Amino acid sequence: MKQFFRGLLAKWKFALLLLAKLGFWGAGVAAVLDASTIPVPMDLFIAEWVWNDRGHFWVYCALAAAGSAVGGLLPFGLGRAGGELFLLKHVNRERYERLRTRFEKQEFLAMMVPSMLPPPTPWKLFVFAAGVFEMRVMPFMLSVFVGRLIRWLILSLLVLKLGPGVVGVVAHHALAMLGIVGGLAVVAFAWWWMRKRRAGLTREN
Repeated sequence: MKQFFRGLLAKWKFALLLLAKLGFWGAGVAAVLDASTIPVPMDLFIAEWVWNDRGHFWVYCALAAAGSAVGGLLPFGLGRAGGELFLLKHVNRERYERLRTRFEKQEFLAMMVPSMLPPPTPWKLFVFAAGVFEMRVMPFMLSVFVGRLIRWLILSLLVLKLGPGVVGVVAHHALAMLGIVGGLAVVAFAWWWMRKRRAGLTREN
């Protein structure tokens, strides 16, 4: 696993050097590309930047999160422009209805949670679905920003503690992380729903 990530980092080293010349803004540019069109190994990039400039780790995380929110507007816009048929070609009707229900019940969490998760989460599928189901633009961007910021802050803290090699560990245990974060999301949603229900009962009384 370590050899794989070393090879991947070597493959992207030139791009990383070019983006590094942009300073903090390089993280934003890389995230815009990754979210909109060109897949970029953002976790590797963030780990490298944070390790080399530890005092400003939060700046890289914030600009990368903002870049994801901006770049995500492209697949989001495509979905809103009439992507229902396209989405149905890539997911079956049952999964489509589950996505619709998720966005109807709590659109913010439906977009924030996938934004927190590492690959192989099909993030662009959720972004596209957010457009298809007509999520409002500002909540969409905010949910992506918050989710990505949490993800990369956690990654940065792990890098600062354990070194950049932690990216390989995170990827190796990606499925376990999906389960943990997914479980936390269910708990958070249940807590939110109970609070909303209690507030409604209080108003009625």
